[in-house]
Amino acid sequence: MAKAQFHRHQKVWVEAVGAWATIDRLIPVWAKGFDEPVKITYDVGLGREFQGHELMEESPSESAMGEVDGSAWRILRARNKWQAPEDCGHHPQPGTFPVVVTDPNDWGGWRTPGAEYDRDPYKIEQQARLLACAPKLMGLARELSAMVADDPEDAPPELVRLARLAANIIRYVSDQQVAPDVEVRAAQ
Repeated sequence: MAKAQFHRHQKVWVEAVGAWATIDRLIPVWAKGFDEPVKITYDVGLGREFQGHELMEESPSESAMGEVDGSAWRILRARNKWQAPEDCGHHPQPGTFPVVVTDPNDWGGWRTPGAEYDRDPYKIEQQARLLACAPKLMGLARELSAMVADDPEDAPPELVRLARLAANIIRYVSDQQVAPDVEVRAAQ
């Protein structure tokens, strides 16, 4: 009898296509005379059903890349309530706007007012992507700072400068009451 290897809404690597996908449905295959399914296939929205051996689950290191305090930051699309999709054809995805969620239960996060989104939707989309990547960028800054801190004499001067900049940003974001220096403001 077949047991499900993956669950609905799980992110998986589809080897045959070479892309990440999310499982939409589990499809049990039944045979006459059996109480349980003999095979389970998975619909991941790529045009055909895939078997379990064609899929790989996301490794812990990949899922942790964008996590802060155990919750992955990501962009969800919310329905645009203030305009009909026909009235906002200049938007990248008419009828929706980005919402950056910072909680595993899709609570909390960042939104933009409708008028501001309508004024410059491409700018807001870019800001949403930046916010969603912020935990990864903080991880990168921490790694860079730690790498140079281990052996600053052997690091090139430009790398030492970047590591100091990263350390200042980390202190500022961590709210340790240290204002960013002029170099940090210039880099933004």
